[in-house]
Amino acid sequence: MRASTGVYAIRRVGLLALLGLLIAVGVYASSSLGRDRSSPVQTPPPRSAHRAAYEPGTHEIAHSVTPTPTARPAAPPPPRLLVSTPTHLGSGWSVVAAVHGAPAAWAAERRGASLMRFDQTLLRLDLHAGSSDGGAGGWRYGDRVSASEVHSLVAGFNGGFKLTYRDVGFLAGHHIAVPLKSGLASIVTYTDGTSDIGAWRAGVPSAGQTVYSVLQNQHLLVDRGRPATGAASCGQACWGETLGSVTSTARSGLGVTTGGQLVWAAGEHLSPAGLADALIAAGAVRAIELDINPYWVAGYLYPHHPSGPLAVGVLPGQHGIAGELLEANARDFLTIVAR
Repeated sequence: MRASTGVYAIRRVGLLALLGLLIAVGVYASSSLGRDRSSPVQTPPPRSAHRAAYEPGTHEIAHSVTPTPTARPAAPPPPRLLVSTPTHLGSGWSVVAAVHGAPAAWAAERRGASLMRFDQTLLRLDLHAGSSDGGAGGWRYGDRVSASEVHSLVAGFNGGFKLTYRDVGFLAGHHIAVPLKSGLASIVTYTDGTSDIGAWRAGVPSAGQTVYSVLQNQHLLVDRGRPATGAASCGQACWGETLGSVTSTARSGLGVTTGGQLVWAAGEHLSPAGLADALIAAGAVRAIELDINPYWVAGYLYPHHPSGPLAVGVLPGQHGIAGELLEANARDFLTIVAR
């Protein structure tokens, strides 16, 4: 009887366990069947560090936008030519002209002289005949600044001695006002627009170059970076007659540096040696004396305005040239223009 009772007890416990398992399965099934199959469980979208950011607590995706840099407007190009006149000139070079934004001309004052220096890669020199010296007709560059130069004009200054003086020469284009002489100091301009200074047939012209114009005046004042032998000892016989027979008077000259830049120098009270020293201090290795005496020595810069270029004197106290080279001039002169 005890064995039977034990068996029944075991069967009862098993039945109860099975019943509990069936109830648990039923509850799970009923809960699954009661869920809305048309509304799947929402899963949050993946974060993306580069394309989108998920905002917690919502179902919306906020897209991050990389700001586009604002393009700056392009700076306007520099003017083709800008000419200025510094309020004060010292011993250091001040830029007085720029071509397409590049410095092209400088000015300074040293050793009692006003100086201008010109870069020939950006500028060129034009030789003008005067209405008396050479005559007004038949010249490409005549007795005033031409229409082809006026909007490119940078500077202008006097030429050499009057063409009736001894030891001078003048040629421009195919016209000869005074025949050229060997050995004279010469400003030679070639058809490519570059100019050089040297003794005619003893340094200039350069082989292979075609000459366009030549201005001759006396002998070289500076050669190989040194003053001429007679710069200090030979006065009017070598370097021209002065008003009142004084040694120091208004004088001007043009030189060339080893790099090919042109240097103009002038002063109201200079001896030949003083002019040579000023040119050498500015870098000239060869130089020619131009005109002398107060009435014929002058230099100008030409700042441009809507009405045209305006002449500004470079040499303090200069007497000046009537018409400032923008009107008819009796004497020959030189201009510097942008290429």
